Amino acid sequence: QVQLVESGGGLVQAGDSLRLSCAASGRTFSVYAAGWFRQAPGKEREFVSRIAWRGGPTYYADSVKGRFTISTDNAKSTVFLQMNSLKPEDTAVYYCAATNRAVLLTSPTQVNYWGQGTQVTVSS
Repeated sequence: QVQLVESGGGLVQAGDSLRLSCAASGRTFSVYAAGWFRQAPGKEREFVSRIAWRGGPTYYADSVKGRFTISTDNAKSTVFLQMNSLKPEDTAVYYCAATNRAVLLTSPTQVNYWGQGTQVTVSS
């Protein structure tokens, strides 16, 4: 099993930045890829970004491309999401996710492990 714990959410104004962190523990050697999803009230959980656990290919949703950057610190088993130029439509609960399968991790159905979520609220 892999446990994921997010931190770094909060309330910010439009145009501000936030950095989310996701600390992984347990059988982290089995992780193939990690990433972030988000869910706004009344909407389905959607893909935000992913990265190969050992570094390498990254993917972003079109809505965040150019504003968000995903990275990893393998020594600390941590995944980061740097969010710049935040918009009110970025408001959601952000979930850290991981998989131990060789998949893209761009769909919730491909996730093996979820964090508990952290709230990000962007005011206009």
